[in-house]
Amino acid sequence: MFNYYTRIFQAYLGRGGSQLSFWHETPEINERAFEPDSRQYYMTFAGKAHYAGPFDDDGVPLLDYHGSIGRQYNPIAIAQYGLACLNAGERKDSGFRFQVSGFRACADWLVTNLEKNAAGLKVWHHKFDWEYFRTLKAPWYSGLAQGQGISLLVRAFRETGEVKYREAAEAAFVSMVTPIEDGGILFVDKAGDWWIEEYITDPPTHILNGFMWALWGVRDYISVQCSGFSVQESGMQTGWPVASQAVLLDTLQPTLVKAATDLWQRSLETLEHNIGRFDSGFWSLYDLAPLSMQNPASEFYHALHIVQLEVMHRLTGKSVFRETAERWRRYAEKPFYRRRAVLAKVLFKLLHY
Repeated sequence: MFNYYTRIFQAYLGRGGSQLSFWHETPEINERAFEPDSRQYYMTFAGKAHYAGPFDDDGVPLLDYHGSIGRQYNPIAIAQYGLACLNAGERKDSGFRFQVSGFRACADWLVTNLEKNAAGLKVWHHKFDWEYFRTLKAPWYSGLAQGQGISLLVRAFRETGEVKYREAAEAAFVSMVTPIEDGGILFVDKAGDWWIEEYITDPPTHILNGFMWALWGVRDYISVQCSGFSVQESGMQTGWPVASQAVLLDTLQPTLVKAATDLWQRSLETLEHNIGRFDSGFWSLYDLAPLSMQNPASEFYHALHIVQLEVMHRLTGKSVFRETAERWRRYAEKPFYRRRAVLAKVLFKLLHY
């Protein structure tokens, strides 16, 4: 715990940048992602596109965790920075480092660093220990990393036509439809709900933001034009250009495409059925870890949840996601609720993680 407290105090209170300077941007829906023939990602990641570094010699971002961890490659951050660069390049933003080079550098890093785990599945490893509900021992992998890595690689394939990106996305996707006990990242609970787990712990904790982001990766892997998969059956709204999707999906293994559609449908139902469990009555919860006290989201993650739910509504048309987003937005507008949430979060971090 000493290393944990040293690191978080340096990150939150110390001088200079930390990994938080990358993660804690202002969450925003990317309206252009929902235009016809758009290749953009569903959130702008505008703040991430302005990330000041550090970077390696190829332009791939590193995160400075301070303490005993120091500077590290984080596959999630690399995928998000690549997506930010893609968005920014198409907007022709200026005043920061982009751009095509950043997008390609991150996609290439994902291809090169896709490694087999102990079960022989291809994953992106985090090569540092991480204190959480259960300490994650290096090398560890993440459902969020798999989902967002796939989101970037699919777009890299659509942008360039280079088969290496499609092949890497396909290899990475296998872990998403493989149960945790077999080396994957999928947990099926006693109620039959399907969860994509950001962190692999026993018991699972169901991190909300990671689940939704990973789901977008599943969506990016499949197509509404896939044989036997209709908009009505899937709960998926159109939004990607049909022609360019068809090129991608024609190359994918039919068994994996079917598995992907099942994963999207079952996980979407899981989120719909369980979203109320993440509502404390005055704030959203970060996860559902089985502890004596609830884990409230930070102000950043509460705002992120709202944006992610709005995107989920755009992608599925399901009203429960918009209604929940609107209720959580009202929570954030109440000063008493905000103060209560901050105090609860500080207490939780001091007592747990």
